[in-house]
Amino acid sequence: MNRTGIVIILLCFLVAAAVVLWERRKVRKTLEEIEKMLDAAMTGSFSETNFDESQLSALETKFAHYLSAAEASSQNIAQEKDKIKILIADISHQTKTPIANLLLYSELLMEETLPASVKANVEALYKQSEKLRFLIDSLVKLSRLENGIISLAPQRATLQPLLESVVEQYAAKVSEKGLSLQMQDTDAFAVFDFKWTAEALANILDNAIKYTEHGTITISAVSYEMFARIDISDTGTGISESEQAKIFARFYRSKAVQEQEGVGIGLYLARQIISGEGGYIKVASVPGKGSTFSIFLPK
Repeated sequence: MNRTGIVIILLCFLVAAAVVLWERRKVRKTLEEIEKMLDAAMTGSFSETNFDESQLSALETKFAHYLSAAEASSQNIAQEKDKIKILIADISHQTKTPIANLLLYSELLMEETLPASVKANVEALYKQSEKLRFLIDSLVKLSRLENGIISLAPQRATLQPLLESVVEQYAAKVSEKGLSLQMQDTDAFAVFDFKWTAEALANILDNAIKYTEHGTITISAVSYEMFARIDISDTGTGISESEQAKIFARFYRSKAVQEQEGVGIGLYLARQIISGEGGYIKVASVPGKGSTFSIFLPK
């Protein structure tokens, strides 16, 4: 091979190497630009106007359009959440006073000397007003949780103070119904939001009291390697196997308890709270013998 051929081969090799280096530099630059876009999107500072389409590759341009659309969608969602937050606050504020007045005037009427038929109507009015207050309070809490207006703040803590606070809250109601409420002391701990977990346990305990006519309600806790389990057991009416998967649905009420007061949202709210903390709820029940609700909280 003569010298000219060798020079041509070397030139071709150099050109090929230059093309490869140029392509690698182009790809690296594109990736760097995309990385900048992602960083801006994650910090909420992305704006498509920050980029000059004439200087971007087709891939970068499409990616910039996509992020711009995602940012606009995120802003729309934030605006909708703000509207929902205002609406919920308005509902809570506007209904609180009328319901409180209904309860107050019903109580005043019940203190008066009334004919039996009128007294029964006044008592029914009071019970329905209480039911309405509970329903609106529960719906407001649920809406705030589901829309992220209120966020759970789980912290590592012992379960004993949590269980004691719930027992203290319902001690009078248990006594009025002639039931026995027993709590077993525990040194178990878990990661949970005290206020909202107490709300969940209270809803479950309230159901246990409501559907137990005689006997004992027991609250206990067991510690495992990854979870702590809280059991609330009663000797009430129990739940059929076919309905055990349905009772956590919003507004579900069994035909067997239609005559009992309730709106069918307490267990749904309890499950939303516990699942939001990384836990879950199970139920074991035998009709006519009682139920045990087990709440598993992460450690």
